[in-house]
Amino acid sequence: MVNLEWYRTFKAIYKTGTLSGAAESLFISQPGVSLHLSSLESYMGYKLFERTGRKMIPTEKGKIFYNFISEPLQKLEEAEKNFQKSTEKHTPTVSIGMCFETFQITLEQYISSLPFNVIIRFGDYPEMLDNLEKGILDLIITPQQGLSSQIDHEAFSSETLVLVGGADIDDLPFQHLVKKKDKQSMQDWLIQQKWYGTTGDMEHLFRFWQLNFKKHPDFRPNYIVPNLNSIVRCLSGGKGLAVIPDFLCREEIRNGQIKLIWEGSPKLTNTLYFATRKKTMYQEEIERIKQLFKRVMLPLQNEVEN
Repeated sequence: MVNLEWYRTFKAIYKTGTLSGAAESLFISQPGVSLHLSSLESYMGYKLFERTGRKMIPTEKGKIFYNFISEPLQKLEEAEKNFQKSTEKHTPTVSIGMCFETFQITLEQYISSLPFNVIIRFGDYPEMLDNLEKGILDLIITPQQGLSSQIDHEAFSSETLVLVGGADIDDLPFQHLVKKKDKQSMQDWLIQQKWYGTTGDMEHLFRFWQLNFKKHPDFRPNYIVPNLNSIVRCLSGGKGLAVIPDFLCREEIRNGQIKLIWEGSPKLTNTLYFATRKKTMYQEEIERIKQLFKRVMLPLQNEVEN
């Protein structure tokens, strides 16, 4: 099925004569424009443009296709404008990508108060960065920086990955080993314990282990649960271990529901970034989202550090 945005992109390329010009007029990235065009050409079964240097020259098929869709697209755009006028106000829709746990801790409580539409998407960070560049997402919260020159990254907070355990676990033998800096015996003790992990992401455990023991863990978690918040709840009634960001479990540690077993040596700290396209039509809405995150995350970070 043809995506209507492919038609809009085709028309923008035809009018501007370049991929960059089309991207600027549509407020999406140039790779996003290229993706729309290649998808449309693949669907149609023939080339719509000849690529000559930076110029996009329409083929004969492209010219015929433009003449065929130009007027219907114009009518659709006019209908859209008339609809907006009849409702008196156009409500923008902002698509935001982040991990599930970050959403629960930060934005979830404010969603109903926002004066614009919001679509929240969850996924892995490389995929979200790719979707941001393509124009599918407008803002992502990520500990990873992409390499695209079309994306801006703004650092706003940090998280430290820590080893935590259930309140009933006897970690005194491990603490003695930490004081002795006997990392081989520390590994042996850790491997004997029950571990928790999440369905789609073992990266926290792998990175923590690699940084502190200079190798990958040679075991898999015993219990795989949906997300990091599930791990915190499970640990509250057990003796297992897990590696999770400190801000997700500060309340439970303070209340004695779980234990902070080890921060690692050295500590594993991630910087958190807002990632946005350099050109966006939702600058005001994105800025409001950023302020909400800063309002929630800064006190959490200060609380953990103190």
